[in-house]
Amino acid sequence: MVNETFKTKIFRWGMNIFPAYRGTGARIIHISGDWTNVRIKIPLSMRTRNYVNTIFGGSMYGGVDPIYMLMLLKILGPDYIVWDKAATIRFMKPGRQTLYADFTLDKNEIDEIVSLLKFSSKTDRKYLVELKSSDGVTHAKIEKTIHISLKNKADEPVESKMFRAGESAR
Repeated sequence: MVNETFKTKIFRWGMNIFPAYRGTGARIIHISGDWTNVRIKIPLSMRTRNYVNTIFGGSMYGGVDPIYMLMLLKILGPDYIVWDKAATIRFMKPGRQTLYADFTLDKNEIDEIVSLLKFSSKTDRKYLVELKSSDGVTHAKIEKTIHISLKNKADEPVESKMFRAGESAR
């Protein structure tokens, strides 16, 4: 696993205090310097505990939700549009202890996305992530569908084009 950089540490800290992510109870514990690996944990705590004393399913999904989208945005850069399109979650076992998820995007996957978008205006990619306990037991499987397309400068609002050209928006 690639070490974190100062930039990825700052981003991790920021995400962990960002109210929408903090509210899930999940914490990002590692972001590789090249954004190809991210690790999160979801502890069983007062914030994540449900009525039957297991990790709330919403916390499980909420902790996983933004990660692949963020990874792809950071890896592909500003010329790409990346959106979450769909997700499914399958609960395998109740979460009675801290759960972990590892997200990985390899070079071949990134190269394939870039290649596909040379010949098509968009692509949808599916990624599977598992929430596991420290002993490797899978508690939930989440499949994310991510929409990726190239930004089309022709689709920019007129005001944005005028601003870029140095003209007044009035």
